[in-house]
Amino acid sequence: MTVDLHVRESGSGLPIVLLHAFPLSSAMWLEQRNSLGERFRVVTPDQRGFGGSPLGYDKPSLDHVADDVAALLDGLGLDDVVLGGLSMGGYAAMAFLRRHPDRVRALVLADTKAGADPVEAAANRERIATRLEDGASSAVLVEDVLPALLGTTTMRDRPLVAGRVKGLVEAAPPAAAAWAQRAMAARPDSLDTLRSADVPALVVWGEEDALASRADVDAMVEALPQGRLAVVPAAGHLSAVERPDVFDQVVADFLAGLG
Repeated sequence: MTVDLHVRESGSGLPIVLLHAFPLSSAMWLEQRNSLGERFRVVTPDQRGFGGSPLGYDKPSLDHVADDVAALLDGLGLDDVVLGGLSMGGYAAMAFLRRHPDRVRALVLADTKAGADPVEAAANRERIATRLEDGASSAVLVEDVLPALLGTTTMRDRPLVAGRVKGLVEAAPPAAAAWAQRAMAARPDSLDTLRSADVPALVVWGEEDALASRADVDAMVEALPQGRLAVVPAAGHLSAVERPDVFDQVVADFLAGLG
């Protein structure tokens, strides 16, 4: 069963839907709504359980997240869109592409990977989910997740950005974060899904990303029939938050090229 997603949007014109990273909310896309919203319709939903969206009662699965987005598009009267996602948002975008391929006009995948979790990574997600449930607190996210989200340059030179991201992590509802961890742990390999996606596709990668490697993003670019790579310098896993100037420019150029 789908849930009604809380959504923030701005602008008009070509619609781009941006799906947020774990364990943040659509608040992370503030700069994109302001910048890209000058030329395009930027739609940024809060995925289930985050930022005001209900969690619902379904078992953890990114398929439910994908169907939530499809229902949102129905409500907005959008038949097809440019679909973008960063980190967990990228996983959700690939699930959407698998379940609703005819609704994706073009694709933007940022700081994410197409492979399934190795056994050790899935076990670590379950460990974090259990701690979230046991403590009903986001403390484990600050301790175990936050340190890998930002690049070394941001940690050294951008204290306001680092503080903002910490605040967003601390605001994550524990139940939603636990659900999302289990949904990500269960996700399938999506490389075949990307191979079948013959649409314009942009892969964005922060060169200091400690969670998605260059090999991960190169594999996605190679799999995508129309894939291209843009590297964001001096940025880590949250390239859109750490270097919104560069991120927004490469995405704007990509969207402009779609005509």
